[in-house]
Amino acid sequence: MTPAQLLRKDYEVVVVGAGVLGLFVAHHLSKRIDPRRILVVDRGFLSSGASGRNGGGVRQQWETVPTVQLAKESVEAYRRFPLEFGFNPWFRQGGYLFLAFSAEEERRLHRVDQAVRSQGLKLEWLSVHEVQRLAPALDPGRLVGGSYLPSDGVIFPFPVLWGLYRSLRQRGVEVALRTEVLGFEIEGGGVRAVRTSAGTVRTSKVVNAAGGWSRDISALAGLSVPNTPTRHEIMATEPLKPFLDPMIVTLRRGVYFSQSMRGEVIGGLSLPHGGGAATGMPSSLEFLREFAREITTLLPRLGTVRVLRAWAGLYDDTPDGLPIVGEDPRLHGFVQANGFGGHGFMLAPAAGPRVAQVVLGEKADLDPALFGPDRFLGKGGPRTVEGIQLG
Repeated sequence: MTPAQLLRKDYEVVVVGAGVLGLFVAHHLSKRIDPRRILVVDRGFLSSGASGRNGGGVRQQWETVPTVQLAKESVEAYRRFPLEFGFNPWFRQGGYLFLAFSAEEERRLHRVDQAVRSQGLKLEWLSVHEVQRLAPALDPGRLVGGSYLPSDGVIFPFPVLWGLYRSLRQRGVEVALRTEVLGFEIEGGGVRAVRTSAGTVRTSKVVNAAGGWSRDISALAGLSVPNTPTRHEIMATEPLKPFLDPMIVTLRRGVYFSQSMRGEVIGGLSLPHGGGAATGMPSSLEFLREFAREITTLLPRLGTVRVLRAWAGLYDDTPDGLPIVGEDPRLHGFVQANGFGGHGFMLAPAAGPRVAQVVLGEKADLDPALFGPDRFLGKGGPRTVEGIQLG
């Protein structure tokens, strides 16, 4: 792998990670400071990480109101994306349908309902009959009802990355792909330089937006963080005639699936893989077996359908299910922008400008007790947990 040749020896900001969040952060920074003073580095190619390996879901159904607010803003941003960036990500708002198969799951979804409706979103609680009318192919089994938000949807990830990348290059932001961060130079409690495979560059501000590798990047700066990279697997079937509008999600096992515009059924679930980015991102026969069992129980018509491909990516999980956004109090100039689990694509348009504010020394409208890095450093621990960490 040949690293890029860097254009400068010093930058105002270095963003680590050219995934959707890192690119959105650089985009908003480029509106405020000289774009030529911004460097984005990534160890792989564009879309090599989770931003190019996700199922494309964009939802606003969460248990915590601040997350609903971020998600609502992100949906609005994705609707504007074609006009702003000139790339169409085919954002199809067919809704998200969460299924409840027990009284406890129904109670959990009603808690989500309250948070979502508090933000003016028109969420609907559906009876079993109404669920069947919305998704006739579903076998109701022991279904007790469902939570449906029509403005949720599915997006095609790659045009989002292409649009952001082209916009940044046109503005003069340097994006160095196939360039690995090797370490940091620290002096007086703050960042002074970043050592990369393409050379050392001076900077006093670093954004750690490395997703599943963010824990490793923090470790290079001497910081211990609670993030756990977890392998998550997805598959796609052969194309079928359209029969499914919403994204379907079950609370049990975290199964989710939707039908693409080409007719493929795309979905996934999490298996108890060991944590760590070093485990790589292979797909497994175990996943195919487990997912096939789950989805054919819900959609019996898929029993004879062929699988075309399967792949995996890394979730970047935190103990409380909420992302980490803010300057790390242990190292001046080192901004954490990670821990989004499997939902970085859903929240990046709203998180990006707020991370940029933190980098510029401004106060973002994010409660540090919920999102700040220091919430894991005290004895009390996080005060809130986001329970809907799937799909």
